[in-house]
Amino acid sequence: MIHFYKYHGAGNDFILIDGRDNLPELSTQQIKTICDRNFGVGADGLMFLNESPDYDFEMKYFNSDGLESSMCGNGGRCIVSFAFDMGLKKPSFKFTAPDGEHYAEILKSNGKIKQIRLQMQDVDEITEINDSLILDTGSPHYLSFCNSISDKNVYEAGKAIRNSERFIEKGINVNFIEQRANHLFVRTYERGVENETLACGTGVTAAAIGAYYKNPGKNKVYQIQTMGGILKVSFKEDKNQFTEVFLEGPAEFVFEGHIQI
Repeated sequence: MIHFYKYHGAGNDFILIDGRDNLPELSTQQIKTICDRNFGVGADGLMFLNESPDYDFEMKYFNSDGLESSMCGNGGRCIVSFAFDMGLKKPSFKFTAPDGEHYAEILKSNGKIKQIRLQMQDVDEITEINDSLILDTGSPHYLSFCNSISDKNVYEAGKAIRNSERFIEKGINVNFIEQRANHLFVRTYERGVENETLACGTGVTAAAIGAYYKNPGKNKVYQIQTMGGILKVSFKEDKNQFTEVFLEGPAEFVFEGHIQI
């Protein structure tokens, strides 16, 4: 019997388990089953909050396909909220994740919902492919800038790019971006979920950096609309080196329960 908690960040939802209880490791198939929206709890991913000797905690992340994955920005914000709720009563955290060290702070708390600001990895390499961009914000992202994405078939278009010859082996997250000044509308097809998610933290971070790269100016703060809510990304930039990259948005506790595996 496993005790789990459900959180979401802008509709990007996760199952969280307190790994400090020395629970037995779950198999790929078990994680996939728990994340299944018809036969399990249902989520875009599953995370363990683990002990770490040098940090407040370790974030161990699995996509809904059951495989351990790279960094998840919304997941990072949710696990900070979870750590606080599990007794680590701190205003800020340093933790380790699949892509290395992260810093996060709780800006405000209102019952089940916390506003959390998470520092993401620096970005120093951007690749251009025709009018599109590729960059890594803890997870790899393909950015396609469009005039309108409201009616776009993100599942089919994203799936085609993700499974193209260049990306089929390791996969890539595919973002479609509509820009109006420093306001972005972003929709993302996520590898590992193999579908569109309501929001993607590393994706909106990549989108903001990509938007600035294409149209550099004074503004380095972006408000980003996703299908599941609004997020904010800010950064510093010097000669296409992006540092002090922060992702900000809500993390909300949904419910807790037990599942027999």
